[in-house]
Amino acid sequence: MQTKPVDRVIVVVRDTDNETWQFLSEFKAQNLPLHTVKVTQPGVVAALNAGLAAVEGDILSITDDDAAPHPDWLERINAHFIFDSCIAGVGGRDRIHRDTKIEDDSRQVVGKLQWFGRVIGNHHLGIGKPREVDVLKGVNMSFRTQAIEQLRFDERMRGTGAQVHFEMAFTLALKRAAWKMIYDPSVAVDHYPAQRFDEDQRHNFNEIAFINLVHNETLVLLEHLPPLRRVVFLLWAILVGTRDSFGFIQWVRFLPSQGQLATKKCLASWRGRWQGWQTYQQSKIKNSKFKLASRSQ
Repeated sequence: MQTKPVDRVIVVVRDTDNETWQFLSEFKAQNLPLHTVKVTQPGVVAALNAGLAAVEGDILSITDDDAAPHPDWLERINAHFIFDSCIAGVGGRDRIHRDTKIEDDSRQVVGKLQWFGRVIGNHHLGIGKPREVDVLKGVNMSFRTQAIEQLRFDERMRGTGAQVHFEMAFTLALKRAAWKMIYDPSVAVDHYPAQRFDEDQRHNFNEIAFINLVHNETLVLLEHLPPLRRVVFLLWAILVGTRDSFGFIQWVRFLPSQGQLATKKCLASWRGRWQGWQTYQQSKIKNSKFKLASRSQ
């Protein structure tokens, strides 16, 4: 139960998810304004966009089916939006449960995009006071519908399930429009990472999932960064990279411990960068053609 009453609960369910439909048909809750939305397309982006179409209130709060918000979740979220009308998004810590343990490490830097294109997450480890960030995490994020307007989650994100970095595309688009994103560790949910039923199996390497992740990250950052920083980002990504998207130096770093796997990750990362660049260029051409068509009418 939430200390702040909810106006509407929107549950988006895949048309083939028979177990969830069965559960909802038997679910009984007094005074809970439950609204279900059926989605036929795969992927989290289609599901979220279907849910957005059903939103009627001023504030939209999103969490996953493997997460449980703390009782004061909505109350704390609402307080931030009331305090500052320039805030478009509010997120918080997702306390990750691994079997009988909770990841209890701590980080001060959360949800930041560095000037050269490296993205620091750490949403599940954030501590300290509320602060402005660049990126929120999908399992725990809320938005002002006035700020969203016609914005939707990017359908170019690749993947048949998780579609990693979909939230980065959404929050950076709001940042470009001069809205604020706030991270408050006390706006918390308990997160019980569930099995994924697509190519992305979290901690097990899958070439397709790896390429999709890097493609999505590359596309989002190329669209967000200004021209000079785009060049710096591409050079850094290819030569250095991160633990999640290898460049040459990361390959050298992990080669002794991971062997052939490190080589597979590096090649998949470079392929994802190239495909992300291609999607970015195709989108630019498509947008320029649309502008020309609009001017000719």
